[in-house]
Amino acid sequence: MPGRTDSRPRSLLVLVLMAVFGIACIGRLGYWQFVRHDDLVARARDQVTARIEVPPVRGTIYDRSGTVVLATSVERDLLSAFPAQMTGPTDADTAALRERVASALTAILGLTPADADALRAKLAGGNAYVVLAHGLTPAQSSAIKAGLADGSLVQLRLEPEPVRVYPLAGGATGTTLAAQLLGFVNRDGTGQYGIEGRWQDLLAGNPQVLLAQRDGTGRPILENAQTLQPGSPGTSVTLTIDASLQLKLEQEVYAAWVADHAKGVSGVVMDPRSGEILASATYPSYDGNDYGAIAARDPSRFIDPIISSVYEPGSVFKLLTADAALQAGVVTRSTRLSDQAVLRLDGGRAMVQNADRGSKGTLSFQDAVAWSRNVVMSKVALKLGSTTRQAATVLHDAWTRLGFGALTGIDVAGEVPGLVRDPAVQPWQQIDLANGSFGQGIAVTLLQLATAYSAMVNGGTLPTPHVVKETGDTPTTTADRGRVMTPALSADLTAIMERVVNVVPFYRARTLIPGYLVGGKTGTAQIWDSKTRSFRTDVYNFSFVGFVGRTAPELVVAVQISEGRPIVNVPGNMENAVESFELFRRIATDAMTTLDLPPTRPAPSPSAPAASARP
Repeated sequence: MPGRTDSRPRSLLVLVLMAVFGIACIGRLGYWQFVRHDDLVARARDQVTARIEVPPVRGTIYDRSGTVVLATSVERDLLSAFPAQMTGPTDADTAALRERVASALTAILGLTPADADALRAKLAGGNAYVVLAHGLTPAQSSAIKAGLADGSLVQLRLEPEPVRVYPLAGGATGTTLAAQLLGFVNRDGTGQYGIEGRWQDLLAGNPQVLLAQRDGTGRPILENAQTLQPGSPGTSVTLTIDASLQLKLEQEVYAAWVADHAKGVSGVVMDPRSGEILASATYPSYDGNDYGAIAARDPSRFIDPIISSVYEPGSVFKLLTADAALQAGVVTRSTRLSDQAVLRLDGGRAMVQNADRGSKGTLSFQDAVAWSRNVVMSKVALKLGSTTRQAATVLHDAWTRLGFGALTGIDVAGEVPGLVRDPAVQPWQQIDLANGSFGQGIAVTLLQLATAYSAMVNGGTLPTPHVVKETGDTPTTTADRGRVMTPALSADLTAIMERVVNVVPFYRARTLIPGYLVGGKTGTAQIWDSKTRSFRTDVYNFSFVGFVGRTAPELVVAVQISEGRPIVNVPGNMENAVESFELFRRIATDAMTTLDLPPTRPAPSPSAPAASARP
């Protein structure tokens, strides 16, 4: 009889193992039920629910009247698809169905071959849900609805989405009004550049967050969705820009760009007391409704040169030297000074010449500014201190006091501070001081020039330029940057600017506006070519910054012609098809007319000095 195979120890071992296994199962079950409970519930919820963010309506941007719309949001259709549900009895039938849908959509949407291939790839991927296109036109949406109705299109859905539009045409073909000032909004709903970028949080608002159940195909059911966050619409913004003046400014800069064969032309109109920007434009510009094409072709157009590009200003900076010299008391407006053809500096190693390579003999300081004498301005700059170092410090202090080398504080994205070399960090030679006296060796923005000139003509207060007048129904408050000169000095500088356009016949004939008070200063700057390591002789940067008003300065207008090509180009006699000061006159005339500021002064006397050459 065979022996028994069971034993008490073995049974006990089996019992222990079963108990251990049971305890492990209970522990694991407890782990899933208690420790991982929330995670499992969340995963299960994710399979049957969807968290959806509904974008808010973005705030509208208006011009200063509060009625002209510069930027707004409209509801357009987003096209989505459900490739996983786009199937046939066989793989071949599925491929054929997706190709049929892709071909139909390519025709409806007008896709390029590359975009059509990308759409086919999305459908072929077999995902549960994909977005095929944004911002459909009404005609495209209607064609897709018709295709879904007759069965030629399947497993597609049109979903409403807000799209940013810029409804007003700009001053040149292919542009929208104030494009570089406004910026644009990308597909993610984020503002880029300009007002849209700077005021993104305010304009965008907060999205509504919903929790919705999914149907059998995985699509969210919005009818009974739970609101997790109510959201809030974006706040509208009213600008200081006058839409009519903005359009005229854009037309003027475009015309000058064509006539002068320039790389770019910019202009800005500013209230010198409040700092309000009434118009600001550059050409080349772009169409804000088609920013994607510009991004692919020439994204540099998104940059606003008025606040984001710097250049050597040239002789418009002579008013900064006048400011420093008059404040230091080294000259008065009537001080007589000796001009000369060549001024040797730094022990003869460097020299300064006038643009005409000649001399005008002895003339008053204000006439030296009017006739733009480089040599005289260099001599005055050297008198600002007993040593070159002291004189450089005085001139540099005048620059920084008027805001150069620092941000103006304008409420637009992308501003740069410019480049100002500090003599306390890197000592200047005499030639550096001389060059600085007539606007070389420093890089500034056009807005900085407009702001500094505003202080010179408004009584001595440096304003903070701004373009936002109201947010919602709340007026914005913008503090100025303090008094930077006495009213008496401001009056002297204003008088010098007025003399510039009255004493020099070349300017007087093309700058004065009958019945208005006008003043300003030109600037012509050479452009350094880093490849040839020499100054170019075919193109120059031309500027004019000045004021216009009835009985006192009411507007400051600053213009820049970047890399303009003169039609006459000899020393002392350089002429453009459209001069910077002629462009100033056109813009100033447009501004006074558009803003309904009729003249109250009698027309100026036709009498003039006999000289006619350009300084």
